Amino acid sequence: MVQVADIDRARTAKLRLRRELDGRPGVRGIGLARAEGGYRLRVSVATSADAAAVPAAVDGVAVQVRVVGAVHPLR
Repeated sequence: MVQVADIDRARTAKLRLRRELDGRPGVRGIGLARAEGGYRLRVSVATSADAAAVPAAVDGVAVQVRVVGAVHPLR
């Protein structure tokens, strides 16, 4: 069952997801996001094709995916 989680459980799931997605070129960022009643994971990706490779949940913690496009440093 996919659900929001307390902060500790979400942090543990984030570490696991980070290892799983490590090295994938389309992944722009992995973080935590507040959700009603707790936290979920949020993954920023470059394209919708990259989004398809992200799981819907990690250890029962929901994952939200955002397509953000290319990321460039501010000058």
